[in-house]
Amino acid sequence: MKREHVVKRIEPGSIAQELGIEVGDKILAVDNTEIEDIFDYQFLIQDTYIEVLLEKADGEQWILEIDKEFDEDLGIEFENGLMDEYRHCHNKCIFCFIDQMPKGMRETLYFKDDDSRLSFLQGNYVTLTNMSEHDIDRICRYHLSPINISFQTMNPELRCKMLNNRFAGEALKKVDRLNAAGIRMNGQIVLCKGVNDGKELDFSIRKMMKYIPNLESVSVVPVGLSRYRDGLYPLEPFTKEDAREVLEIIHHYQEEAFETYGVHFIHASDEWYILAEEEVPEEERYDGYLQLENGVGMLRLLLEEFADAMKERRERDGFPDYTKQEELSMATGLLAYPYIKRLTEQLMEAYPGIKIHVYPITNYFFGERITVSGLLTGQDIRDQLVGKVLGSRLLLPQNVLRSGEKVFLDDLTTDDLEKALQVPLFIVKSSGYDFVNAIVGK
Repeated sequence: MKREHVVKRIEPGSIAQELGIEVGDKILAVDNTEIEDIFDYQFLIQDTYIEVLLEKADGEQWILEIDKEFDEDLGIEFENGLMDEYRHCHNKCIFCFIDQMPKGMRETLYFKDDDSRLSFLQGNYVTLTNMSEHDIDRICRYHLSPINISFQTMNPELRCKMLNNRFAGEALKKVDRLNAAGIRMNGQIVLCKGVNDGKELDFSIRKMMKYIPNLESVSVVPVGLSRYRDGLYPLEPFTKEDAREVLEIIHHYQEEAFETYGVHFIHASDEWYILAEEEVPEEERYDGYLQLENGVGMLRLLLEEFADAMKERRERDGFPDYTKQEELSMATGLLAYPYIKRLTEQLMEAYPGIKIHVYPITNYFFGERITVSGLLTGQDIRDQLVGKVLGSRLLLPQNVLRSGEKVFLDDLTTDDLEKALQVPLFIVKSSGYDFVNAIVGK
């Protein structure tokens, strides 16, 4: 099959512009090698002399002989950033959140990816079941790191059951090849009550520790259970006592890993500490926040950055000189609410002229067991804030919106919400510095 990678944009002043490459042209091969995807392309164009096979819009083919600096980019952006189709996940995992979503949402929310290339490019987690030997060879050849892996369990038979894939246990052997090639990895365990917790969790952590240091970290996150589970595997939510047992196992192996390897390695997501009614650990325990995207250490980082921001302001300006008077509001998920409330109380104490109303939003759309702000919908925020005191503006965390857009998960827009609540919206990034600046200004 002839692959055609269409040029979307040319960087001004680049090699591509100098050679007459234009938008709409197709890059077919480099050095007589067909390009499979972005990794082939980036690897093949590194040399100081390359030959590029190009097809113009009228079908004429050019061979461009290019002398350049080693690793110098050609200045081409392609219509498909991956330069290939995304790979769909064929597993039927018992914990899959996409299977728990209602019908009628936008199509992209139902796509299950299991693409090792997205693991490297975007941090996505892959099960390894969709990776061929060719894929493993290319990862090792190009030394693509880190690769993020959804382990779930190190018990092959149990993994087959959890992923509903008879090859899922055998796929764990690919970790051995990646480890032997020195590929850096991160891991994830979605914990399901009565399935891969308890002794199974203990067994899995013990097995995964053998891959240190190439396996740099592993997060343990509780399964997310929406209200749309009819016909799915029966899973139950974890209790406070369950959470404390999970943390006991994790803390035990953190101590062992730190004593042996100098890293804590295994990490509990923030939900476990809130469910167990325990304070999140000190910053040093997170090994540089390797698992932030899995909700590991987000609250601790917020607390630390907030404290730093407040200290800087105290040393630079002195709080008593602040004369601004304002009443405003914030909305957040149930998970982070106690921490956000605590921080706003500290702000109001430092700045007596400011009054902040903090509203926890219950997730009725997906179900009350879903407590993270990243899965809140515009309609839940709207319905629960109508009639509330919102002040001069309403602050919302950035992760309630689709990346780079002003659209909520349910396709309501920020304009829709502003119109319904009759208050300006202010979107706040996740850092503690942005939190402080959003309220009292830079």
